[in-house]
Parts: sequence; C-alpha cells; structure tokens
Amino acid sequence: MATLYTHKDSNIAKTWVLMITFLIVIIALGWFFGYVLNEPAILYLAVLIAIIMNITSYWYSDKIVVRISGAKPADLNEYKELHRVVENLAITAGLPKPRVYVILDSSPNAFATGRDPAHAVVAVTTGLLNILDRTELEGVIAHELSHIGNRDILVSTVAVVLVGFVVLISDFFLRFSFLGGGRGGDNGGQARGVLVLVGIVLAILAPIVAMLMQLAISRKREFLADASGALLTRYPEGLASALAKISQTELPLKKANHAIAHLYISDPYASKKTGLLTKMFQTHPPVGERIAVLADTR
Repeated sequence: MATLYTHKDSNIAKTWVLMITFLIVIIALGWFFGYVLNEPAILYLAVLIAIIMNITSYWYSDKIVVRISGAKPADLNEYKELHRVVENLAITAGLPKPRVYVILDSSPNAFATGRDPAHAVVAVTTGLLNILDRTELEGVIAHELSHIGNRDILVSTVAVVLVGFVVLISDFFLRFSFLGGGRGGDNGGQARGVLVLVGIVLAILAPIVAMLMQLAISRKREFLADASGALLTRYPEGLASALAKISQTELPLKKANHAIAHLYISDPYASKKTGLLTKMFQTHPPVGERIAVLADTR
C-alpha cells in the first residue's frame, strides 16, 4: 500500500518530469513562432527579459512576499512559544532558524519564502495561532520548514520563469501577427496563412497549458512538504488536524494576493467545489486528499 513516504519520492520524480516537459514546450514554441514570423530573435528576447525579471524577483523574494502579505516581525517576548517551536524544528531539520513573522489576520494560514535556508522567512497569521494547539502548530511549521529544506522556492521560481517565457513568446507572436509581420513568399500566401493560424491557436492555448503545468508543480510541492513535515515531527496527525481546522474557516485572508497564493499552506482563494476542472486550476491539492495521505501513516 502506498504511504506518505512512498509519495515523497514519487512527487520528486513527477516534478522533474513536469519541469523537463516545460522546457521542451518552450523551446518548441520559440522555434515555431520564430520560424513562422521569420524572427528567430523572438525566443532569445523573451528568454532574456523573463530571466532578468524573475532573477530579480527571486533574489528579493523574501522582502517582496513579506511586503505583499503585510507580515510583521514576531516579537520574541509576545510570540515566545512560536519562536520556540520554529527554533526546535529548525534544529531537528538541520536548518538555520528562519526569520519569524506574524500577519495580523483572523484567517488561519501560514507561508514560507526566501531564496535559500539562510534567507528564509516563516510567517503565520494570528488566526492560525488562535485555533491550533502545539502539536498542530508544529505540524504547520514543519510543513513550512520542509518547503525551505526542499528548496521549493527555487522550483516555484523556475516554474514562474518558464510560464513567463510562454506568455511573452505567445503575446509577441500575436501582436506581430496582427501587425502583418511574418514570412514572405516562397511557400505562397495560403501556406503562410495556415502556419499563422496554427500559430495563433498555439499562442492562445500555450499560456493556459503552461499555467496548468505550473499549478500541477505547485500541488506536487504541497504533497512533498506534507510528507517531509510529517517525517520531521513523526506525528502526521498534528498536520492533518491543523489542515482540517484551517479548511473549516470561512474567514477570508484580508491581504490575499494571487501572486503569492501558492506560497500559503492553504490557498486563500480555494473553492469549495471539487470538480475536475476546479482541481486543475487550484494551487493546492484538495485538503481531503492531503489528510487522507497523512492518515495512511497512522
């Protein structure tokens, strides 16, 4: 029977498959659009712009996310228990203690960010601290430390870069096509028209497919962080109970932002619907599935 621990290795392998597929799709799109428009510079320009933008975002990811979320440094005296839990679990995980932040919000949630363990941040809402007991809080913090230890910020940043490539290339192609750019003559107007039409369809569908792949990677990383967090505490029931409590809240996160929604332990925009299409566009796996996987280890 598959358990939490077998899912861990499976999720790592599937994530790398998705990333490699991403790269292949981008190269193929760049080549095709460049061929149709007779502009091979399209791929190089899109890659250059996306790399500059996303390296900057990655390098300052902790500061950017903290500012967007409205998090404040957690006072050592006021949040002594929180600091103690973070420090103890960081030692157990072999990680430096991350900076600890709180978000003054009644909605229970938490996130981790930072380009590497030395520049990491863990933030929790006051709502989370109010509803969880110590073992549940340890489960959540272990989950967030696992994101740090597994370098999930790097993986998610690479995914954002790749999605950025697809969007930039597709947008450039559409704009250039409608302005009348493209290949001339030898193949005739009809052949060129077919290629342009195919290119337009790809340019419209490619960003959607790329986004779905990014969301799939995000969901895999959540399963992996659940697995690693349970291994860290040796008590999967704590995280499972915390997830159940978090999912039952009806309070919206006041400073929710789509740009960082994937970082939270629970998607602040999660829909209560469970259809296949809804699942495909979620940044996180359904809570019920996460709890069921955690239950396999009991």
